[in-house]
Amino acid sequence: MISLKIAALSLVLTTLAPADDRFESLERQLDNLVKAKALSAALVRVSDKGKEWTAAAGYRDVVSRRPADPEGHFRIGSVTKTFVATVVLQLADEGKLSLDDPVAEHLPGALPEGSPITVRQVLNHTSGLFDYAGAGIPGWSLRDFRPVETRYDQTPEELLAVGLSKPPYFKPGEGWRYSNTNYVVAAMLIEKLTGGSYADAITTRILRPLRMTHTSLPGHRQSMPRPHAHGYAVHKGKMVDATRINPSLEYGAGEMISTTADLSRFLDALLGGKLTSRSALKQMRTTRPAAEGMGYGLGLQRFDLTCGKSVHGHSGGVFGYITYALRSDDGRTLVVSGNPYSGTTPADALQKALDTTFC
Repeated sequence: MISLKIAALSLVLTTLAPADDRFESLERQLDNLVKAKALSAALVRVSDKGKEWTAAAGYRDVVSRRPADPEGHFRIGSVTKTFVATVVLQLADEGKLSLDDPVAEHLPGALPEGSPITVRQVLNHTSGLFDYAGAGIPGWSLRDFRPVETRYDQTPEELLAVGLSKPPYFKPGEGWRYSNTNYVVAAMLIEKLTGGSYADAITTRILRPLRMTHTSLPGHRQSMPRPHAHGYAVHKGKMVDATRINPSLEYGAGEMISTTADLSRFLDALLGGKLTSRSALKQMRTTRPAAEGMGYGLGLQRFDLTCGKSVHGHSGGVFGYITYALRSDDGRTLVVSGNPYSGTTPADALQKALDTTFC
């Protein structure tokens, strides 16, 4: 097992009030997670009305022990879903589809014949489609790292076929169950309606207008832009480097790479009403209960805080990386990237970070 030597947390930029106890508390929280070996590295950014505070803990990798760079890149996992949902809502604003259209109307033959699953049900995980990433099939599960299989090229059609190979969780609209298969379908919808790749649609509609120059959709490219902290995963009882994977295994469900600065900019634009119509944003934010303290809308999660407030955004997890990108209605944004390691992350770690930032 790779040994981890602890790097002290490095505060690299403070343009918010330097004496604010919130930031000192966040520093300690991240530092403690690295010291406990729950994380090998962590990046955090708090944005508030044009002011920024950012910090980094731990190492870029556990061999060289170079300090993690707070401006580093990371795999954002399921935060990708918010980008996909945003483009679908833009297409709805343009009259190219309705959220209550059957998917089959736009993607004939993709789902079983006669499927009543709607675009809305795909976006809010009420379709019942089985999660291809949780199928337990070697090479497909996103919960079990396999160094060889995770570098295979996959196609959206193959991902969808795995999701359709098992019975649905429930009839469409009769339950809620998080399923990555839904966002394979959503990305395929974008490609059908735009005539190009869903990556091109996100790039031209979101990344370029917002000047998100450090965000990318790598497709089949296994490498990551520098700088970045390495990701680690357990394989045969040992911690191994999981930084290089083929992100085609994730596709529209979670392939993107970004930075804390870019994700903060994206959330400000989306939840500030700059990317969709007011009606579309309201529907994205309309959530149903999904888990304790969390609701799910159209590509947006709602997290409830202990002080009675709520924040919106999305979480993401892929081999070696976890991400939380969240924003309150008063304009404060928190983006956290962590690299899980050999320790156990305390169950209340996220709630403490959210309460510290937003309460």
